[in-house]
Amino acid sequence: MLKQLQIKIEDRISKDKYFADFEALPPLLFEPAPQHIDADISLTWALAAAKVIKKKPLDIAKKASKVIEQLEEVAACTFIEPGFVNIKLSDAFLVEAARDRRLKNRDGADQNKPAQKILIEFVSANPTGPLHVASGRGASLGDSLVRMHRALGAACDAEYYINDAGNQAELLGESLKARAQGKEPPENGYHGDYIIELAKKIPAALPEAEYGRFAMEELIKSQQADMEAFAAEFTKWFRESELHKEGAVEAALKILKQTNNVYEKDGAVWLGTASGGDDKDRVLVRNDGRPTYYLADIAYHKNKYDRGYDRLIDIWGADHHGYVPRMKEAVKALGRREESFTVIIHQLVHLIENGEKVKMSKRAGAFITLRELIDEVGRDACRFFFASRTPNAHLNFDIGLAKKQTNENPVFYVQYVHARICSIFRAAEHKNIEPLNMTSPQNLAAQERLLLSKMLWFRDIIAACVRDLSPHHITTYLKELSSLFHSFYDSCRVLDENNLEMTKSRLFTCRLVKERIAKGLELIGVSAPEQM
Repeated sequence: MLKQLQIKIEDRISKDKYFADFEALPPLLFEPAPQHIDADISLTWALAAAKVIKKKPLDIAKKASKVIEQLEEVAACTFIEPGFVNIKLSDAFLVEAARDRRLKNRDGADQNKPAQKILIEFVSANPTGPLHVASGRGASLGDSLVRMHRALGAACDAEYYINDAGNQAELLGESLKARAQGKEPPENGYHGDYIIELAKKIPAALPEAEYGRFAMEELIKSQQADMEAFAAEFTKWFRESELHKEGAVEAALKILKQTNNVYEKDGAVWLGTASGGDDKDRVLVRNDGRPTYYLADIAYHKNKYDRGYDRLIDIWGADHHGYVPRMKEAVKALGRREESFTVIIHQLVHLIENGEKVKMSKRAGAFITLRELIDEVGRDACRFFFASRTPNAHLNFDIGLAKKQTNENPVFYVQYVHARICSIFRAAEHKNIEPLNMTSPQNLAAQERLLLSKMLWFRDIIAACVRDLSPHHITTYLKELSSLFHSFYDSCRVLDENNLEMTKSRLFTCRLVKERIAKGLELIGVSAPEQM
């Protein structure tokens, strides 16, 4: 409904005599009004329009306010320096707008043009060990973004790339064989205690030549189990070995050779990536004829495009920053638009316990496993904490805080609102009170009005997460909405058998809050408990 109101205001302004002579007026964008302003919507439109109209922003804001306040949906419209316009909605419109639960919205889109197909690839850890905490951050980010894209109506799939080719299986096999014989693995092998556990599972009749493949398949199963425990779902687990079987690597090389950017030198085949920002050109085929991992990766991305995806989003760890420019050059060499390929680099996670960094894992040795963290603090805390920061910021994960069952813990703080509202509805049911679908305001209290106003922006917050490719906006929104609900609950009596109409009105508001909290938590893979 906000979109319709926005269009209506734009139409009224464009037809007003003061603005009618200007065809290229800037678009009018709604933003939440600042907390200290008694309004629901704030506009900076007059500041942008001043460049076209060539008049003072404050004069433009004054005139625009007079046009806007004539609308029935508006209770009041004010303007302040240097040219802000603040709109207070009528209670009736505020209620109706807050009731609008629609998330999918293609207003303004070309209905004859098919929607983009998006593929988000994330985690894609080598199948040589258990997943670590940083992989959990990537999983939380990727899975949340897939959920949010889909919530807004986008065709979006999730993919995990398994690098099951190369000499990794051989190294795993040597490490497993050594552990099975009670020896230390080779220096360049795998040394975590998980190899000892795998050695105990070796089938009696398994030939030593198959140890590596056995270990890799067991670790893939382990990673899949970790992702299931983390509630991260994938449309496809794509194996690199499939590319080699299908001849996709050779096919990609053939395409690349048709460009002017591939050349031979010292018996190897190179792609000229330095011209695109890479620090040097990169080898595609070694001088012994073996394709590099880079060429296989190019073939994989070609495969993504060939499957009909219009936009590729890759989520990589902090140590892959240098790989970005060479992959962008590869995408261009494949004849694809550079803008169709986006890389998100997520930064490191530092686990903090009792004020100290946790450095070692009991199971994996050099790093903390994701499963250890899930077992320690729970999936909900993991996913909420991971979602609370932008990917480009380091995350200090306070284990003690994540385990607290108090309002200090943000995930507990938000979940408790959902559980509290559920308990309110159980009490109402016990009293035979049913909330109604309110069609007119019932003397909205100030705190109730603030809640309804906050709920207007739920879709916009999700859209901001998709725009910025970061779910942190939704965790901030959920904490702010929860804070407003706590204030509302403390100052407004919800169940009052002596004022049934007010009770039903407030139950209606509670139901909307409960729905927004549940949906927001769902979008970041966190549960919404009914009891705590």
